[in-house]
Amino acid sequence: MVDSRRVVDVPPRPATVAWIHDPAELDQWLADGAGEPLALDTEFERVSTFYPIPGLVQLGRGGRFCLVDPQVAEASAGFRQVLTDPQVPKLLYAMSEDLELFRHWLQLNPAGLLDLQIGAGLAGAGFSVGYARLVETLFGEALDKSVTRSDWIARPLSPAQERYAIDDVRFLVALHTWVVQGLEQKELVGAMAEESTRFAEELGQQDDPDNHYLKLRGGWMLRGAGLRALQALTRWRELECRKQDRPRSRILPDPVLIALAEAMPSSGQALSRIEGLPPVVVRKYGDRLLQLIAEAAASSGEPAPITPPLTREEQGTYKKVKRILVKMAEARDIPIEILAPRRRLEAVVHDGTIRTGLFIEGWRAGIVGPVVDEIEEILQS
Repeated sequence: MVDSRRVVDVPPRPATVAWIHDPAELDQWLADGAGEPLALDTEFERVSTFYPIPGLVQLGRGGRFCLVDPQVAEASAGFRQVLTDPQVPKLLYAMSEDLELFRHWLQLNPAGLLDLQIGAGLAGAGFSVGYARLVETLFGEALDKSVTRSDWIARPLSPAQERYAIDDVRFLVALHTWVVQGLEQKELVGAMAEESTRFAEELGQQDDPDNHYLKLRGGWMLRGAGLRALQALTRWRELECRKQDRPRSRILPDPVLIALAEAMPSSGQALSRIEGLPPVVVRKYGDRLLQLIAEAAASSGEPAPITPPLTREEQGTYKKVKRILVKMAEARDIPIEILAPRRRLEAVVHDGTIRTGLFIEGWRAGIVGPVVDEIEEILQS
């Protein structure tokens, strides 16, 4: 439940919107706020490309706010340094897309990240609450979301876009204060930073083309040559998407990759019979697809298997374990989705133990610890 009784001051919307047009000016702006957390957001376009196209960077520090064009931010040594400095807290809200943008656009991995959506959930605001909704609940201000999907690449931005962009960072420091107060009451002060770091690291691991096949859960029954083929085909698609900067579905959708790995076609005629594989793709990539499949058939080794769905018996075990964890989550007013993410809990059931990994580490250990023996007994029965 959101506790709006905690009083937090919010800086007023600036009378004029400040733009920074020079990298040296941005370096100085950041230096002037040294020692303060950095409120951070981005706007981008991503309609028909694999990578997001940066459109705008919004910054807030020490009650000051500014908008920065991507080419200025990219050329700023101070901006890059602050992003990668683990000692400077970066305040974001629902940061996954921002992280992807920074990793591709600036070729760096930000550090010192605090995802306030995660923090708000831990502090009692609920799971995956939208920024505008939380701002209105806590601070009584309704945000104009009418320009959310507008063109952030074209210049000049409209006054409505500028207001929207500033509002996206104006409340972050106040929200951070509210979150920290809530976590202090729950004795979970380090949980937001810990969970934000874990989340960022897992996002980074998903960029590995060699492991992307593990996300195609529909291929869980594949073994041997079929699994090797799926890994090779998926890796090829990932690299092709990046080279052409096109979405995965524009190259080959997941179901077609799985169908190819299941059928293991060895000729153009067999390839053309694969359901969902357009003739234009056969003409353009057919020889390469057949080569990858043939190499997988001729090679040896077994890639890591794709996690299978739970069996009926395992589903029963999963529900019993989840019921226990739900009680612990509710007692601390923490969303079960944060305490025990579904895939993590499924892995516990598959492994048959909760005594390793996520649930006995960090902030979760203090919550789950009292029921570890009870859960272990269920898993071993």
